[in-house]
Amino acid sequence: MSTPQACFGVSRRILLSSLALLPALIGPLRPISVLAQAEALPSWNDGPTKTSIVNFVARVTTQGGPDFVPADQRIATFDNDGTLWCEQPMYVQLAFALDRVKAMAPLHPEWKDKQPFKAVLDDDMKTLAESGERGLVELILVTHAGMTTDEFAKIVSDWLATARHPRFKRPYTELVYQPMLELLAYLRANGFKTFIVSGGGIEFMRPWSERVYGVPPEQVVGSSIKTRFEMRDSAPVLFRLPDVNFIDDKAGKPIGINEHIGRRPIAAFGNSDGDLEMLQWTTLSGGVRLGLIVHHTDAEREYAYDRKSPFGHLDKALDAATLNKWTVVDMKNDWRRIFAFE
Repeated sequence: MSTPQACFGVSRRILLSSLALLPALIGPLRPISVLAQAEALPSWNDGPTKTSIVNFVARVTTQGGPDFVPADQRIATFDNDGTLWCEQPMYVQLAFALDRVKAMAPLHPEWKDKQPFKAVLDDDMKTLAESGERGLVELILVTHAGMTTDEFAKIVSDWLATARHPRFKRPYTELVYQPMLELLAYLRANGFKTFIVSGGGIEFMRPWSERVYGVPPEQVVGSSIKTRFEMRDSAPVLFRLPDVNFIDDKAGKPIGINEHIGRRPIAAFGNSDGDLEMLQWTTLSGGVRLGLIVHHTDAEREYAYDRKSPFGHLDKALDAATLNKWTVVDMKNDWRRIFAFE
């Protein structure tokens, strides 16, 4: 049987249709506390990558400095898959959808002979990949719709409590990157408001984002399916429909940011071509901005992938990083540890 990573030559949009450094801070404006603040990033090795983050924060938070940004404008957006938690050997939400097919199969005996469901039940990833966009969209819609929003949130929470990563044998919520958790906390301690802006499902992430990342559900932006208001037994509910509402990926990310947040970020963090437009929207707008890409270079502690990976494909955005002077994190060299359990 082929591995999911080898077979899924698909983009995030298909799955869900269903710097160079910043200029160094000049000495007189650097507050004495900056070096102490850097200690808030203990899982980051000292070097230009860590320095670019600390210097950026110092510049935009130094009262009276030429680059000072008021707290209400300190917006930072983070992609989720591959930026905040592990996305290999497949997106976590795709793993959820595949498990949902198997859990729902007893109620759908016809799936034994119907693609793409048969491929899922047979663990035939090659055939599943060959089903293309139509097959993957069908899987996502069937497994994510037909229930209320509360029911879906419980299904997601229950799955995350029992599902385990195939390599690390740990819950997916333990496969979050410790350096990025520290970065989220560091930014918030310096007056930033942090948002998740992901191609993943908004209601897939909201049940656990606050517990895992400290990001409340109202600060999560993601892809969505349509919902319908209904009264059931005199109680109002929102019912999830098998129809795509919005895809928060690639060019959709700036749109999602504008619609949900209403302010242009001054810092954006991603890891793939799906984050390119968000990074462009954030950094190519004048003023002091920080764009950062997490480059997966550590096959021993996590995974090494970029231009040829079907998940977290990083090609155009990696080239754009040099042109636009975005910070590129070399995971192997810049991160002292990757996961909290190390």
